[in-house]
Amino acid sequence: MDPQPNLIDIGVNLAHRSFELDREAVIARAFSAGVNTMIITGANLASSREAGRIARSYPGQLFATAGVHPHDSRNCTDETLTELRRMAASEEVVAIGECGLDFNRDFSPRPLQEKWFAAQAALAEDVQLPLFLHERDAQPRFCEILKAARLSTPAVLHCFTGTVEELRTYLDMGLHIGITGWICDERRGTHLRELVRNIPPDRLMLETDAPFLLPRSLPTKPKNGRNEPAFLPHVLVTVAACLDKTPTQVADFTTKTARQFFRLDRRLKEAS
Repeated sequence: MDPQPNLIDIGVNLAHRSFELDREAVIARAFSAGVNTMIITGANLASSREAGRIARSYPGQLFATAGVHPHDSRNCTDETLTELRRMAASEEVVAIGECGLDFNRDFSPRPLQEKWFAAQAALAEDVQLPLFLHERDAQPRFCEILKAARLSTPAVLHCFTGTVEELRTYLDMGLHIGITGWICDERRGTHLRELVRNIPPDRLMLETDAPFLLPRSLPTKPKNGRNEPAFLPHVLVTVAACLDKTPTQVADFTTKTARQFFRLDRRLKEAS
């Protein structure tokens, strides 16, 4: 039997309201499951502040991103970018985002999505932090903005669910790829089981996107349908089977990739 994995969940929405009543227990369950490091996603100013606050309570174990999701772009101002820049100087903040484009739901007007995505990409380059990216039904314009940003910092396409052509485009651009429990979904994620083989080990990272995207491979699903970072090993097992590798092997290289991407080794040394 494989030993307990040492995993990094690169995208977990612990600032989400669904975790308000039992957040500490959720974090404890994640640690018990071998998810020893988590990157808490910031999706607007409020959740970015909360992500940072939670991360500061678990130094060296929890970290945060700071950014504005395209859904919330309509609420962005120059003051928003000033505040994100301030947050980016905090030791617990390891990336700018979640930012990008979402032309599927269009909760914010597309011109505003584009404006504030470009602004956050420029901010990431200026403060030399990685980008944590969201893209849905917007790849051509998304790629134009990223290329125009001329980034020297790394970027990860969070929760990739696209086609082989889209994957090739992102890999050719040098992006890292985040895989979630979508790959465990026999209704809509089966195509990812073949595509994941095309992602180089030094570009592949794992995430839950909790409380969303509960893995359908769970033998017993929670009654409330809420995903948790403790369920990341189920994503790991599915990815390992797709790659014809052991869970330990996949845990080792995805954790190494995440540590390098978010520059965690330096931060973990400083926290110890």
